[in-house]
Amino acid sequence: MLPLALLAALAGWQLVLAGHTLWLSAQAARVAARAEAVGASPARAARTALPRSLEEGLTVTRLRQGGVRVGVRVPLLLSRRQLPVSVSAASSFGSAG
Repeated sequence: MLPLALLAALAGWQLVLAGHTLWLSAQAARVAARAEAVGASPARAARTALPRSLEEGLTVTRLRQGGVRVGVRVPLLLSRRQLPVSVSAASSFGSAG
Protein backbone atom coordinates (compact mmCIF):
# COMPACT_ATOMS: atom_id res chain seq x y z
CA MET A 1 0.00 0.00 0.00
CA LEU A 2 2.84 2.41 0.83
CA PRO A 3 4.53 2.07 -2.61
CA LEU A 4 1.23 2.86 -4.32
CA ALA A 5 0.74 5.96 -2.16
CA LEU A 6 4.31 7.07 -2.86
CA LEU A 7 3.79 6.59 -6.60
CA ALA A 8 0.55 8.59 -6.48
CA ALA A 9 2.29 11.39 -4.55
CA LEU A 10 5.15 11.53 -7.08
CA ALA A 11 2.71 11.61 -10.01
CA GLY A 12 0.75 14.40 -8.31
CA TRP A 13 3.89 16.42 -7.67
CA GLN A 14 4.95 15.97 -11.31
CA LEU A 15 1.60 17.46 -12.35
CA VAL A 16 2.18 20.41 -10.00
CA LEU A 17 5.62 20.88 -11.57
CA ALA A 18 4.05 20.87 -15.06
CA GLY A 19 1.52 23.50 -13.95
CA HIS A 20 4.25 25.67 -12.50
CA THR A 21 6.21 25.38 -15.75
CA LEU A 22 3.12 26.50 -17.66
CA TRP A 23 2.76 29.51 -15.36
CA LEU A 24 6.42 30.40 -15.90
CA SER A 25 6.05 30.10 -19.68
CA ALA A 26 3.09 32.50 -19.58
CA GLN A 27 5.19 35.00 -17.63
CA ALA A 28 8.04 34.61 -20.13
CA ALA A 29 5.58 35.15 -23.02
CA ARG A 30 4.37 38.42 -21.46
CA VAL A 31 7.94 39.63 -20.98
CA ALA A 32 8.84 38.63 -24.56
CA ALA A 33 5.77 40.41 -25.96
CA ARG A 34 6.73 43.62 -24.14
CA ALA A 35 10.26 43.35 -25.51
CA GLU A 36 9.01 42.84 -29.05
CA ALA A 37 6.71 45.88 -28.71
CA VAL A 38 9.70 48.13 -28.00
CA GLY A 39 11.98 46.55 -30.61
CA ALA A 40 14.10 44.39 -28.30
CA SER A 41 14.83 40.68 -28.69
CA PRO A 42 11.87 38.62 -27.47
CA ALA A 43 14.02 35.49 -27.17
CA ARG A 44 16.51 37.22 -24.91
CA ALA A 45 13.70 38.71 -22.82
CA ALA A 46 11.97 35.33 -22.42
CA ARG A 47 15.26 33.75 -21.35
CA THR A 48 15.71 36.35 -18.60
CA ALA A 49 12.21 35.62 -17.25
CA LEU A 50 12.92 31.91 -16.74
CA PRO A 51 15.09 30.06 -14.25
CA ARG A 52 18.31 28.79 -15.82
CA SER A 53 17.12 25.19 -15.43
CA LEU A 54 14.27 25.82 -17.92
CA GLU A 55 16.31 27.57 -20.60
CA GLU A 56 17.25 24.34 -22.38
CA GLY A 57 14.65 23.60 -25.04
CA LEU A 58 13.16 27.10 -24.88
CA THR A 59 11.39 28.14 -28.08
CA VAL A 60 10.24 31.67 -28.89
CA THR A 61 8.13 32.17 -31.99
CA ARG A 62 6.84 35.45 -33.38
CA LEU A 63 3.18 35.11 -34.27
CA ARG A 64 1.85 36.32 -37.61
CA GLN A 65 -0.99 38.24 -35.96
CA GLY A 66 1.43 39.92 -33.53
CA GLY A 67 2.84 38.79 -30.22
CA VAL A 68 4.97 35.80 -29.35
CA ARG A 69 4.60 32.18 -28.28
CA VAL A 70 7.03 30.79 -25.71
CA GLY A 71 7.49 27.04 -25.31
CA VAL A 72 9.26 25.42 -22.37
CA ARG A 73 10.03 21.74 -21.77
CA VAL A 74 8.63 20.32 -18.54
CA PRO A 75 11.37 19.20 -16.13
CA LEU A 76 11.36 15.68 -14.73
CA LEU A 77 10.73 15.59 -10.99
CA LEU A 78 13.62 13.42 -9.78
CA SER A 79 16.21 14.30 -12.40
CA ARG A 80 17.96 17.19 -14.06
CA ARG A 81 16.51 15.94 -17.34
CA GLN A 82 13.38 17.21 -19.00
CA LEU A 83 10.33 15.34 -20.21
CA PRO A 84 9.72 15.14 -23.95
CA VAL A 85 6.61 17.22 -23.20
CA SER A 86 6.55 20.97 -23.52
CA VAL A 87 4.06 23.63 -22.54
CA SER A 88 3.60 26.94 -24.28
CA ALA A 89 1.86 30.26 -23.82
CA ALA A 90 1.23 33.16 -26.17
CA SER A 91 0.98 36.85 -25.43
CA SER A 92 0.74 40.08 -27.34
CA PHE A 93 1.28 43.64 -26.26
CA GLY A 94 -1.05 45.75 -28.36
CA SER A 95 -0.88 49.49 -28.69
CA ALA A 96 -3.40 51.65 -26.85
CA GLY A 97 -5.83 53.69 -28.83
